[in-house]
Amino acid sequence: MEITDDREFPAALAALTAIDFPWNYDENDEAASSGNIDYEPYEQFESAEDTRDWIRAWTGNQELDGAEFRVFGQDGTGGLAALWLVRPGPLEAQPVVFFGSEGAVGVVAPSLGEFLWLLAGGVGPQEAVEFGAESGVPHEGLRAVAEKHSGVAPRTPAEVLAAARAEFPGFAETVESWSR
Repeated sequence: MEITDDREFPAALAALTAIDFPWNYDENDEAASSGNIDYEPYEQFESAEDTRDWIRAWTGNQELDGAEFRVFGQDGTGGLAALWLVRPGPLEAQPVVFFGSEGAVGVVAPSLGEFLWLLAGGVGPQEAVEFGAESGVPHEGLRAVAEKHSGVAPRTPAEVLAAARAEFPGFAETVESWSR
C-alpha cells in the first residue's frame, strides 16, 4: 500500500483556524458548559520530528517514527487530533484519530470530510473519545466549513462516529500493541 508523505496542510484544516471554537466551561453550570468543543486547531501539521517524539513518549516505544500520523490540533489538556495514514490516497481520505492526554484513544471520523461534519454537529475529538458524546450543539460557522470543504453529504455526529467505529474497531488495541 502506498501512503503519501505529504505535509501540505489541507484547505479544510486551514479553514478551521478561522473559527472561534465555543468554550465556556463552568463546572457549576451545566447549561453554560453545553455546546463546548475543546479543540484548538493548528495552522500547520506538527513536524515529523515532533510527531516522532510525541508517539515515542506516548507509547514508550522508541522504535516508532510516527510517519503514519499528521497531527493537526489539540484539546486544552494536550490531547492530540491527527490524520492516521492507513489507506492509499490523499490526506483528506484518511481517518481522524484522537490521543487523549490521559491515555484514551479512538478513531473519530473515517475521513477528514466526515470530521468536519462531526465538528459542525458540535462534537470535538476529545468529547467523542473521552466522554462518549455523539451529539452536540450545532455550530453554523463549522457547518459552513463542512459544506465548503467536506466533499461528503451532511452527517450527524452519531453517524460519523458509528462509521468510524465500524471501519476501525481495533484502533485502541493497535495503539496498545505499540506500547512498551
